[in-house]
Amino acid sequence: MTLSLKVIIGSTRPGRKGPAVGTWMTQIAADHGGFGVELVDLADFDLPLLDEAAHPAQGKYEHDHTKRWSAAMAPADAFVFVTPEYDYFPPAGLVNAVQCLHREWRYKPAGVVSYGGITGGMRSSGQLKLLLGGLAMAAIPQGVSLPFFGEHIGEDGVFAPPERSANQANTMLDELVKWAGALKPLRT
Repeated sequence: MTLSLKVIIGSTRPGRKGPAVGTWMTQIAADHGGFGVELVDLADFDLPLLDEAAHPAQGKYEHDHTKRWSAAMAPADAFVFVTPEYDYFPPAGLVNAVQCLHREWRYKPAGVVSYGGITGGMRSSGQLKLLLGGLAMAAIPQGVSLPFFGEHIGEDGVFAPPERSANQANTMLDELVKWAGALKPLRT
């Protein structure tokens, strides 16, 4: 059985570059071959700020947008969150989207692809991993940091970073495959 990976574009800001980075990561993951891969754009879900009355752990979602988000995330065996760094932190929309759900994340591994300036979004990545760990996800230490990522987006909008970035991504994917397989019995 093929494991399922969701690559989630975490920025919803107008003018964002997340789709270029997410598309690149999705292609790397497809070429890797360890997963069936789907690119998910958080902006397509238009999630308001924590608007469900019941705690997400109960899974009693009232709103269609939350039900749709849940249905998109639940079947995944692993995740890659693609996040920029806004003020040393992941975007509020991504934090909200993660906090909207609970059971859909449990016992699943997650990697982070972060992008930004000189640090490549590493502070954002660290904060996001803390949040993911609190939801019983295995936020693996391997990830991808993309410093000065904008320098690698061509006039055509395609993100083409140095080969070392693909090497980082493949190392992360190798680990996600191991973790996803090992954690699967906990989810069944």
